[in-house]
Amino acid sequence: MDDVVRSAVRWAATHGAMRVAIRAKARAGNPDAQVMTDPVLRGDPYAHYERLRTAAPFADGALARVSVHHDVCTDVLRSEDFGQIGAYRTDRLPPVLRLALRLAGPRPSVSPIDPPSMVAVDPPEHTRYRRLVSRAFSARAVAGLRERTRQIADELLDDLEREAAAHGGQVDLAARYASLLPVTVISEVLGVPVAMREQFLAWGDRAAPVLDMGLDWSTHRDVERSLAELDTWWRGHLQQLRRDPGPDLLSALVTTVDEDGGGLTETELRATAALVVGAGFETTVNLIGNGAALLFAHPDQRRLLAEDPSLWPNAVDEVLRVDPPVQRTARRARRPTTVHGVPVAEGEWLILLLAAADRDPRVFPDPHVFDVTRPNARDHLAFGSGIHFCLGAALARMEGEVALQALFERFPDLGPAGPGRRRGTVILRGHESLPVVLGPTTPLSRPGSGASRPDQEPIGTGPA
Repeated sequence: MDDVVRSAVRWAATHGAMRVAIRAKARAGNPDAQVMTDPVLRGDPYAHYERLRTAAPFADGALARVSVHHDVCTDVLRSEDFGQIGAYRTDRLPPVLRLALRLAGPRPSVSPIDPPSMVAVDPPEHTRYRRLVSRAFSARAVAGLRERTRQIADELLDDLEREAAAHGGQVDLAARYASLLPVTVISEVLGVPVAMREQFLAWGDRAAPVLDMGLDWSTHRDVERSLAELDTWWRGHLQQLRRDPGPDLLSALVTTVDEDGGGLTETELRATAALVVGAGFETTVNLIGNGAALLFAHPDQRRLLAEDPSLWPNAVDEVLRVDPPVQRTARRARRPTTVHGVPVAEGEWLILLLAAADRDPRVFPDPHVFDVTRPNARDHLAFGSGIHFCLGAALARMEGEVALQALFERFPDLGPAGPGRRRGTVILRGHESLPVVLGPTTPLSRPGSGASRPDQEPIGTGPA
């Protein structure tokens, strides 16, 4: 069986079968399945999510029971009775499809959503992986990155201004700013060549649907190719770091022996590197784009931020609550249990619709209103909860705050130059394109502008 046939069998037994089931549910009127299959609904899904909000803890979803309640989602995320679906992504398939998967074998490259990726495993493996990488993302490490992040923002805004001047004042904010800032920061933190950032963005964009279920064959092939290309690059880069390690996180992972006397295996290294780099910019790219779009639509909130810049940290949390970059996640019951009085069988999946939980009226008054002064905006679940709480949450918050504040201070008249284009993914929500008109510049609001990128060693891995 050659590689193409193996890939086709894997697709048919997983995404192909799920695609048939999801589309059947959508035709029957299931709201969750309709969002997953209809790009128009995904463009603005929030009113549609409300069809799932009943008094019951769970509603019938496309592939499993789904919850839109903040307390239910929080309790499942924090419960030791539930774990990541990871290696169990196919355990609910019919026996004939599981047999086909065994015959096809595993994918030849590592994936950020399958073991040994940190987001696909539970303790003790998860504890070991997280301990090895958490130092680079501590509050102290992130605080040390703020000044450099502002320098990067100012450099990119300089480039944005020059590009807009050459194109009638218009530029694509998603491509030329929202994406480039976080990928530059994470590249410097991890010791990945900044010259690779455009390539990483291309790989990330093509591989982003890997989180979704029910992909069509063409999208699945693009995802697999991107993962394979990225995996090949990681093999070579990690070998180079073994020969010539630097002061960065990846060099530390290659050379570190943990307290148990062992480091990461080759496969664990590649999975961890791919996850940390991808997660290090994917969420923040979407956060910046979604935040800009929300502020375009709410000029009253822009005025509040201009009058009181101390509101920016809270504004970022309100963006994360109202239009989160990650819309949903899933957990698998590790044992028979009960959630809010509802029995859950061992092995059963539960879908947690984080984007709807963050608009739960029992937690957030006037939940559909975007309010940068909201007192409890930080209570959102955009970064999850429990032991799998997003490792890079502090970094994403800081980057979102710095990027958006720098953008709107530099260009106070910034506005859309036409409708943006949303990404077609279900789980990740962001902008593929966001055309804008910059308007006049405000030079006095550019502290640090024009600072050249330092040629010294990468930043972000000092004492934390």
